[in-house]
Amino acid sequence: MAEASNEAQGGDFAVRLDGDGDENEETSEVFLSVLVHHGQVGLSFYDSKDCTLHVMPDMVDNRDLSLLDKIIQELSPCVLITSAKQERSLFRFIRALGSNPDYRPEIVVYPNTDFGLEVSKQRLLLAHLPFLPPSITEKDRIPYLSSLIPFDSVLMVRTIGALLKCLDRRRVGVELEESTTPVPILQFLTYTLTDVVYMDKDAYSVLQIFKFDLHPSVYKLQSGHKEGLSLYGILNRCRCKFGSRLLRQWFHRPTRDLSVLRRRQEVIRFFTSPRNSELMNTLQSFLRNVKNIPVLLRKMSLSHTKVVDWQHLYKTVYSAVGIRDTVRSLPQTIQLFREISEEFTDDLHYVAMLISKVVDFEGSLAENRFTIKPNVDPAIDEKKRRMMGLSDFLTDVARAELESLDSRFSSCSVIYIPLIGFLLSVPRLPGMVEKENFEMEGLDFIFVSEDRLHYRSARTKELDNMLGDLHCDIRDMEMAVMTQLQATVLQRSSCLYKMLSLYAELDCLMSLAQASKDYGYCAPTYTERCTLNLQHARHPLLELCTSVFVANPCVCSDTEGKVKVITGPNSSGKSIYLKQVGLIVFMALIGSDVPAKEAEIGLIDGIFTRMQSRESVSLGLSTFMIDLNQMAHALNYSTGMSLVLVDEFGKGTNTVDGLSLLAACLNHWLKRTPAQCPLVFLATNFHSVLQLDLLPHSPLLSLLTLETAIDKEELIFLYQLKEGICQSSYAANIATLAGLPPTLVQRGLEVSELYRTGKTIQRVDQPSSEELISRCENMVEKFLSLDLDDPLTDLQSFLKDELLPSVGEVL
Repeated sequence: MAEASNEAQGGDFAVRLDGDGDENEETSEVFLSVLVHHGQVGLSFYDSKDCTLHVMPDMVDNRDLSLLDKIIQELSPCVLITSAKQERSLFRFIRALGSNPDYRPEIVVYPNTDFGLEVSKQRLLLAHLPFLPPSITEKDRIPYLSSLIPFDSVLMVRTIGALLKCLDRRRVGVELEESTTPVPILQFLTYTLTDVVYMDKDAYSVLQIFKFDLHPSVYKLQSGHKEGLSLYGILNRCRCKFGSRLLRQWFHRPTRDLSVLRRRQEVIRFFTSPRNSELMNTLQSFLRNVKNIPVLLRKMSLSHTKVVDWQHLYKTVYSAVGIRDTVRSLPQTIQLFREISEEFTDDLHYVAMLISKVVDFEGSLAENRFTIKPNVDPAIDEKKRRMMGLSDFLTDVARAELESLDSRFSSCSVIYIPLIGFLLSVPRLPGMVEKENFEMEGLDFIFVSEDRLHYRSARTKELDNMLGDLHCDIRDMEMAVMTQLQATVLQRSSCLYKMLSLYAELDCLMSLAQASKDYGYCAPTYTERCTLNLQHARHPLLELCTSVFVANPCVCSDTEGKVKVITGPNSSGKSIYLKQVGLIVFMALIGSDVPAKEAEIGLIDGIFTRMQSRESVSLGLSTFMIDLNQMAHALNYSTGMSLVLVDEFGKGTNTVDGLSLLAACLNHWLKRTPAQCPLVFLATNFHSVLQLDLLPHSPLLSLLTLETAIDKEELIFLYQLKEGICQSSYAANIATLAGLPPTLVQRGLEVSELYRTGKTIQRVDQPSSEELISRCENMVEKFLSLDLDDPLTDLQSFLKDELLPSVGEVL
C-alpha cells in the first residue's frame, strides 16, 4: 500500500490514498468497515448524512471479492477501515483500489485487536444510541440490540467495533461540539445489495438449503463434513470443482436481477429439452477434466510444477477447446453460448497445441521429471541421440581398454554415471583386500561397489571432456524449455481464468437442468409484482423421502391473500407447507426450475424465518427471547416484496402472552397498505386468534387449514390444503398415534373437559369423597365384626395388619 504513518500510541494506523480534501465538498460521508475471512465478507458502515449505522450479514464472496467491489461501487465510501491482519485477497483488493485513478478512498488500518468480538460488543454497549427506550437498563441493552443486529454474523459484529472507534476518534458529525458530545447513531438498518436477496441465517438451516453430516469414512472424519440431504445436495450435479463452488455462491447470494435470472433460465430451458441430452453429456464429459487452474498457475509462477500438473493443465485446456468447439455449434442467440464462442481468442488453442507439441508425457512419467518431445530443440535432440548410442560406443571403448589392462582381468566395462562421468569398471580379484591392492598404474581409483572396482583412465577422462555430463545437460536444457513454456502459459493466463468463469457457470446451469429433468420441475415465470401462483407445488426434499406426496397450491396476489394463517393439528403438514413455499421461492431466485406444474413468482427482496428455536450461549438469551428477536427482524425490515415464514410463534411462553403477541404481529402487517404488506405464511396452534376474532377483516388475510378425517377413532391426515380454520387440535388422537398409553390419553381428555367446563380438577393421586366414604364404611364393618370375647382373637395382629392400613388409606 501507499506511505503509512502511525498516530500517537499506535492506535490509528492510517493510509491516505487521496489528495488534499476540500472541506466545502459534500458533507455526507460514508465510513465503511470490512473484514474478509475464509471466503466470507462482513461489513458495516456509517452514513453521516442521516447518522445511520448499516450492517450487512456475513456473505460468501469469491477470490476476486467481486461482491465487495460491487458494494463499494454502490456506496463510494470516503473511508475504508480494515484490520492489519488481513487475508491476501483483501490486500490485493485494497492495492488495486489504491491504484484506481478515478476513485481513491482513504484506507484506515487498525490492529486486529480492535476487531475483537467482545471489544465490539462493549463499544456497542457504550455507543450513543438516542433511539433506545429511556427505561432500558444496561443488562437489557444487548438483548434489545439483538433484535436490530444479527449477532450471529460474527465478522459483521467485529467490524462494528472498529467502525465505532474510527467515528469517535474523528468525531464524525460532532467535530464542532464539546468533547463530551458522543457521535450519535439514530438508527440501525440492514444493508443488502440492490439485486441480492436478503436471507437470514436461520433460513438456510430451517429450509434445509445446506445440511452438513459427519463423513461416514473414518479416514475423513478429521477433514470435516459431507453434504447431507439438502437442497444444495440434490441440485448439485456439477462435474468440476469450480462449478460446485460457484453454485454454492449462488445459493448464498440469490438474486432478484431479472436479466441474470433470464440468462440462467434460457440455458436451463435449452438443456432440459430431451433432444439436447447428448450435447449435455458431451459437455459434462469435458467438464470432468477441468482442474484447479488457479493452483496450477500459482505453481507455475513459483516453478514448482510437477509432471502431473502438466497433465492436468493439458487435459483442462484440451477439454476447454472441446467445450468451445461444441458450444459454437449451439444456438448463439443464448447469451452464455455466445460469450463462450466469442470470448475465447486463439490463445486457448495455442496453449493446448503448445503443450501437446512440447511435453512428452509418456517419457515424463517414466523418468518422473519433465521431458520434451523430439524436434523441439535440435541441441537437446543431438544430446539425446548421443545418449541413445552411448551403449554401443562404450562397448567398443571397453574392448580397447581391456587390451591395455593387466592380464589378470578377463573382462571390463565402461559405464556412465550422471554427475560423476565415465568410469572404467573391472571385477574385484580375490587378492584385492586392502586399499593398497586397488592401485594400478595409469588408473585413478574412484570407489568400490560390491565386487567391482571403478577407475578413471585416460580414455574416460577424454570422454568426459568430449561428451561432458550428458544427462545433466539434457535435464538443464529441458528445464529451460519448461521455464519458457511456463512463461508462455502465464502470459495467456487471462484466457484461462475467463474460461474457468464461463465454464463454471455452464456447469452450474447444466447441473440445474439435470435435476429439473430428473425430478420433473417446471420453469418459473417471473413478475415484478409481489405475487405467488404455484399450482401442484411440492416439497423438493420430502417428496424424495416418501412414496406418496400430496401437492398443494399457493396463490397470493399483490392485493389479496398476502397474509395466510394456517391452522391444523400437529403432524398435519403445516411446517412442511411453509418450508415448501420458502424453498420454491428460493429456487426461483437462483434461477432454478421449481417443483410445481405451473409457477409465477414475484421478485422477492428478502426471506425472513421464525421457524425453529436456537440456543445462544454467548448472548445469554432465553429461547423465547431469540424467537422474539427473529420476529422483530421480520417486523422491522420486511418490505412489501418480502417473504416471511412464521411457525408457531408465541408457544414458548404463557398462552395468553403468546396469543397476544401473535395477534399484535398479525395486526401490524394487516394494517399496512397492500403495497407495504409482505407475503406472510404463519402456522399456529393458537386457534383462539381466529375464534376470538382478534384479527381485522381484511382482503389481505387468508385462512387456510390442512384437511384431516376421522375413521372411527383413528385420525387420518390427508395433507390437503383448503380454505377455513381447524376446529379441533385432535390432541388425543395424535397422542394415541404417538404411542402414549391409553390410560394417559383418557386422563388427558377428562382433565381437558373439566377445564373447559370450569369444574374442579381432582388430583388422580387422591381418592374422591365417595371413595373415602366407602373405605370408612369398610373399616367400621371390619371393626364391628371383631369378637373381643373370643380367646382366639389376636387384637394386636388385627390392629397392625388390617385396621392401621385401612386408616392410612383414609387419611
